[in-house]
Amino acid sequence: MPDGAEATQREPTEQEIRLVIAASSAGTIFEWYDFFIYGTLAGLIGAAFFPSDNETLEILLVWAGFAVGFGFRPLGAILFGFLGDRLGRKYTFLVTVTLMGIATAGVGLIPSAASIGLAAPLIVLGLRILQGLALGGEYGGAAIYVAEHAPPEKRGFYTSFIQASVVGGFVLSIIVVIACRALIPAEDFAAWGWRIPFLLSIALLGISLWMRLKLSESPVFKAMKEAGETSANPFKESLTYPGNPKRIFVALFGITGVLTTIWYTAFFSGLSFLRGPMRVEESLVEWMLLIAGAISMSFYVVVGRWSDRVGRKKPIIIGALASLALLFPVFWGIGSLANPGLEASARAAPVTVSGAQCEYDPFAEIQASPCGRALQDLTALGVPYAIGDGATAELAIGQDSYSYEGLPDTTRRAIIQAWLEGNGYDFARQTPPFASVIGIIALLLVLGMLSALTYGSVAALLTEMFPAKIRYSSMSIPYHIGAGYLGGFLPLIAGYIVAMTGNAYAGLWYTMVVVGFGLIVAWWGLPDGPPRDFADGGQDPAASPATS
Repeated sequence: MPDGAEATQREPTEQEIRLVIAASSAGTIFEWYDFFIYGTLAGLIGAAFFPSDNETLEILLVWAGFAVGFGFRPLGAILFGFLGDRLGRKYTFLVTVTLMGIATAGVGLIPSAASIGLAAPLIVLGLRILQGLALGGEYGGAAIYVAEHAPPEKRGFYTSFIQASVVGGFVLSIIVVIACRALIPAEDFAAWGWRIPFLLSIALLGISLWMRLKLSESPVFKAMKEAGETSANPFKESLTYPGNPKRIFVALFGITGVLTTIWYTAFFSGLSFLRGPMRVEESLVEWMLLIAGAISMSFYVVVGRWSDRVGRKKPIIIGALASLALLFPVFWGIGSLANPGLEASARAAPVTVSGAQCEYDPFAEIQASPCGRALQDLTALGVPYAIGDGATAELAIGQDSYSYEGLPDTTRRAIIQAWLEGNGYDFARQTPPFASVIGIIALLLVLGMLSALTYGSVAALLTEMFPAKIRYSSMSIPYHIGAGYLGGFLPLIAGYIVAMTGNAYAGLWYTMVVVGFGLIVAWWGLPDGPPRDFADGGQDPAASPATS
């Protein structure tokens, strides 16, 4: 903190801090609810706005729309980071939450592609861009606002509520979907009821604005403004301030790259894995994610508080190492509990596809060859497969072989499904026994803990890494580049890898690569020891790459 700002800063009261945490956390929950409701309702959004005969393409287009919003987060970080460092923390994140609420409600008002054609997905993408811009300004504002009110010895604890609120937004989206499914018949929910969770954003926006308007400006920013020490060009200074390029590199790959890929693997990959290849009944999946998500929110607070004693580096390193060791075993465990019959069938009757031009393009509306169309059907059914060397159009299931040559497009998938069912495959929606459900929730909680270890202390860490006058811009830019591209594109990239390989677990390799590289950067770039503010020579990898 600059000397002039430090001299005039008043210590906030406990009551003021509680209001700051409550209002910032509630706003973060609502804003992430707006963003996550899109992913929670991915299947219905695909049918409404991205209809395709290729089911895999349909869901990939939904995840592409999801990624578009994330892709614009860095631009939002630059724009609102500039405003936050120039005009203040409070009013900047009032603007971001308003923009998010309006854009989300707009998705619920768009006519389907069946009504207005190509205009429907284009409008959806436009609103996703607005959401991405808003989210690019939200996290930095809320995190800094709480951090700049918190006493240094409790900064990790207080800011951990912001991290837990991100999960809270995901949990709230599931609660609303479950409630709507319970109140609206299934056919009506699929036809129009899915729009209600989007329209609810207007009410959540009103509550969030009411709470945040009660807040005063950050004491750090007010002190800087009174001392005339705000930055004239925060974006430019973020890139030129001594040591900042190195700090931004560490924040991007060593912090954000790790936390964001683990987070989306834990929650979104867990959701799509259970709904998709494991074929678990959808409402049961939502309940399991709801329970696991709600419990895991407390993990973020525990880790944040722990980081106030042991430093910010240790939890991140432990979480990254544990993720590399546990991701595959945890998902294998979830798969064996969720749908043991699929795994048994795949072992007893493995599927091999042979034929000319045996290639599958998940982004093609119509595959180029009969073999490609057979692979498309197997992918849509969630069946693992291998590609054989022969040129004969043949589908081998265990000891039996079938010719898919000449199968009509209208009945081909049903015929292939019947072949598979005749060899022991079961495509009914699964409802695992109670003991298996408890086991799945326990494994989801393991994923939640891995996320908490790498995420719970991050708001405090990023605040401590950068000087106050360019803090909003400096922490938002690497955070949203990492979260926007490394994390936001994870569902799309992982889904593509699964579709190309026929292996439901193959998408985890993307997470493993990003976390592995991030672990090296974090180990090298983050300082050991107790946390210290930037003004005290704190979390500064430019000053000391390994120790402080």
